[in-house]
Amino acid sequence: MSKILILYSTVDGHTVRICERLQQVAGQAGHQATLAALKDNPGIDLAPYDKFVVGASIRYGKHRPYVIQFMRANRAALQAKPCAFFSVNIVARKANKSTPETNPYVTKFVKRIGWRPKLLGVFAGKLDYPRYDFWDRNIIRFIMLLTRGPTDPSTVVDFTDWKQVEAFGQAICKV
Repeated sequence: MSKILILYSTVDGHTVRICERLQQVAGQAGHQATLAALKDNPGIDLAPYDKFVVGASIRYGKHRPYVIQFMRANRAALQAKPCAFFSVNIVARKANKSTPETNPYVTKFVKRIGWRPKLLGVFAGKLDYPRYDFWDRNIIRFIMLLTRGPTDPSTVVDFTDWKQVEAFGQAICKV
């Protein structure tokens, strides 16, 4: 049994739902997985854990700065044990941008942190126009217009491939 720490950065809550599914998968495999919001726990003690997972969403083309700061500040501890990173973004809804090697946000992130976690993942996120405030809804609609995505302001679409999330969770358990 491993003790797995799953840290997350989320804007609208979808990334935490993905992390909860990873926690379930780990629990079913006999591991103990703990969830923690990275924003609220920047100095979390990593010593008690055997493995780490960091999940971060994209908003307007970027991960939150504190995600990169955490990964850089804890690089030695994260490299010393099995570590996984995944990104959640709407761009990953497209087949040609749905892998860590083809997703521009994941490749850019890995370059910025200066090392490669043992396991990388990318998941398409959720589009939920009714939940967004006026500015987010309209900016995201404009981005969707440019990228040929849904623009109807009543649209709610979960693009996440949940079987892919579960497979990632199983891979975490094996590293």
